[in-house]
Amino acid sequence: MTKKIVILGAGSAGTMVANRLARQLGEEIKKQEVEVTLISNTEKHTYQPGYLFIAFNEKPSEHFIRKQDSLVHRHVNLVYDDVEKIDVEKKTVKGKKQYQYDYLVIATGSHPDFDSVPGLREGAHNFYTLDGAERLRDDLAVMEKGRILITIDVPHKCPAAPLELALMLDDYYRKNGRRKEIEIKYGYPIGRVHSLVPVAEWALPQFEKRDIKFETFFNLEEVDPKRKVAITMDGSEHEYDMLITIPAHTGAKVVIDSGIGDESGFIPTNRTSLKMAGQNDVYVIGDATDLPISKAGSTAHYQSESLVANIISRISGRPETAVYNGKVACFLENSLDDASMITFDYNNPPQPAETSDLLHWFKAVYNELYWLNAKGIL
Repeated sequence: MTKKIVILGAGSAGTMVANRLARQLGEEIKKQEVEVTLISNTEKHTYQPGYLFIAFNEKPSEHFIRKQDSLVHRHVNLVYDDVEKIDVEKKTVKGKKQYQYDYLVIATGSHPDFDSVPGLREGAHNFYTLDGAERLRDDLAVMEKGRILITIDVPHKCPAAPLELALMLDDYYRKNGRRKEIEIKYGYPIGRVHSLVPVAEWALPQFEKRDIKFETFFNLEEVDPKRKVAITMDGSEHEYDMLITIPAHTGAKVVIDSGIGDESGFIPTNRTSLKMAGQNDVYVIGDATDLPISKAGSTAHYQSESLVANIISRISGRPETAVYNGKVACFLENSLDDASMITFDYNNPPQPAETSDLLHWFKAVYNELYWLNAKGIL
């Protein structure tokens, strides 16, 4: 009897898992002992970290977009559907069609909620969507003077990105000679400029040296687009000429509608096995989990290694022994020309590497190699 593996979501995490499984279970798939189905709600696959580089006009939008079917292994059954219901009791996912599974991998990601704060959608720029990054690119290019206010809510994916934005903005306007006319202000919701202490300590001297204003315990409550004012929970009003926001993210609508997530739509997940709490045949990966680690592509990459190994072990009748140790790796862009990098896991805190142009170059190289990663080759 054919074992059916269904992967729901074809972003970085889902595509990597599907391709890794297909490459390692090729013989079983040929013999029809195993079937791997990847369900995508779009025919396009976007490398989302590219949005930041689009915003600074480093690369055109199309550079970071591929057709989904060009990335998927021939042994994967790729289908396009908008799944509306996950039923873990009946072991089905349902969209236009119904898909039965023996093993389910939920890779539905996280999604910015631009309605989380009144006025946010109307009054703010963002670089967490393709349209947002393109609009930001065009408006940054023509801005001659004024205040850019950056606000951050949590949780959000790519936790380092708001810091990178501020530092890259500084360099962007220094290079075009407008920095003296443009004030950059960064507001973070807790008592430091980043949730990870070593990252905050790495960034703070740069903020001070480069005259990037910052305010901690900055919790946005409302945006008044007509007056161009951001209002925080303490009642303070902060004027801006351009507001760039990183809104709180939620889990996917299908997770919320299926009642399998927490109050924000993230799925309770075992930190080492990556199984959904209370379920032996449902795995969760990437941004869809409720794990207190970075929602980043590298997280999904490292998770996919243990998750795929365990599914293959089960298919082969062996015990699951691979564990995810919380490993994450993130580049920290310090400007348009240099960067740092951090790696950490459950037991080892991050320590930013010395900033260098070489690490910036490595990041640029990875932006090109990502497609091999998605294909399960790297």
